[in-house]
Amino acid sequence: MDNTLFQQARLSRDARFDGQFFTAVKTTGIYCRPICPAPAPKETNVEYFTTSISAAEHGYRPCLRCRPDAAPDSFAWKGKNTSFERALTLINEGVLTSQSISQLGERLGISTRYLNTLFQENLGTSVKNYAQHQQLMFAKSLLQQTSISITQIAYAAGFNSIRRFNDCFQTKLKLTPSSLRKNKMVTTNTETITLFLSYRPPYAWSQLKDFLQRRAIAPIEWLDEHSYSRSFTWPANSDNEVYGQFTAIHKDDKNGFEVNISISDINYLMPVVRNIRRILDLDAPINSIDSQLSKIPGLNSQLCTGLRLPGTWSLFEAGVRAVLGQQISVVGALKLVATLVAHYGTTKDGLTLFPQPQDLLGRELQELKMPASRRATLLNLASFMAVNPQASPDEWLALKGIGPWTIDYAKMRGLSDPNIWLGSDLGVKKALNQQNITLTPKGACPWQSYLTFQVWNIL
Repeated sequence: MDNTLFQQARLSRDARFDGQFFTAVKTTGIYCRPICPAPAPKETNVEYFTTSISAAEHGYRPCLRCRPDAAPDSFAWKGKNTSFERALTLINEGVLTSQSISQLGERLGISTRYLNTLFQENLGTSVKNYAQHQQLMFAKSLLQQTSISITQIAYAAGFNSIRRFNDCFQTKLKLTPSSLRKNKMVTTNTETITLFLSYRPPYAWSQLKDFLQRRAIAPIEWLDEHSYSRSFTWPANSDNEVYGQFTAIHKDDKNGFEVNISISDINYLMPVVRNIRRILDLDAPINSIDSQLSKIPGLNSQLCTGLRLPGTWSLFEAGVRAVLGQQISVVGALKLVATLVAHYGTTKDGLTLFPQPQDLLGRELQELKMPASRRATLLNLASFMAVNPQASPDEWLALKGIGPWTIDYAKMRGLSDPNIWLGSDLGVKKALNQQNITLTPKGACPWQSYLTFQVWNIL
């Protein structure tokens, strides 16, 4: 986009560009989302940035009306380097709250210097500055949307001390945490935290809801016409797991979801919220995706605009669903997953939780009515994931009974990989045959996963 397009989107307050760029006003020192309701400044007083961190690095502070911290993330800063992509994912999951930058580099197999070089090339800032910006923007969101104490917010955003949080907040955002409190009444009750998570329209909620409804596992998932709920776990830094539940209520008129979250340890709220954004696919550049898919011969007439990529909560859950769904119907696979949850899921504070790898170790899984070889495959996967929780799904190929389809399905739904074409899937083949469609999936790169869901949606 050039400045002319930025200007058009800004003046029209076009929600389709929300989060894809930010408008900084030189006379006020404030940067805004393109949908900001404030009176539009003169073009001569405006400077454009493709990321919020770029605006912050140039000395601008976030607007308190449109709240840039609430904008959908942009794919514009995404590079093609695998190490950079993995580093972003891990930082967004909060890894630097418990590990150093050098430890992150070791985990990625690169030096700290090279890691910083990647961030400078792709974001124009250092790893430390990026991580701090993410923490501060999340804290700002909590300060303006909730009434929980500033101390709790500091720890929820990954800061180890209140003093460090206050200093960083004032230095980076030129604001004080207490000045942002919308509601001056403070509570220590964090039983339920309510946040609003935005997306860029269009958003095909009806199709997403129907897809999740057909695959919902009782009692860990439940849906109604306007919402999706589920229980969840999150790996902590101890032997105990963090757990909770959330309900995401679709607000079509506001281009977002009101999300109610209960969590056993608020210190892990930031990565949990990130994961909710991922499974609802709130940050997709949907207009670019739809534009590219509409040019594919055979699909353009049946394109569902705004179709998202529904994720599963974890990679292991996606792998289990894939193994149990091999060569059988969706209904048959769902029965097997529900049986697995009923017998091996754990219960905490009245919540039923999806079984973790360690829950299946040493079990025979006789309750699952399927070939012994497939039960063995599931147990092999659990054993591998229990020892190698950070391993790539590509490493699963060494496990007997796991092939390319299983790995691709797990990547697509467990990692939200946007570029997976499941051409060998029975549902994809059936839809293409019924409609007599011949597709060239490479034309959908790097959005082949969305093409897969478009084809499934035809069924």
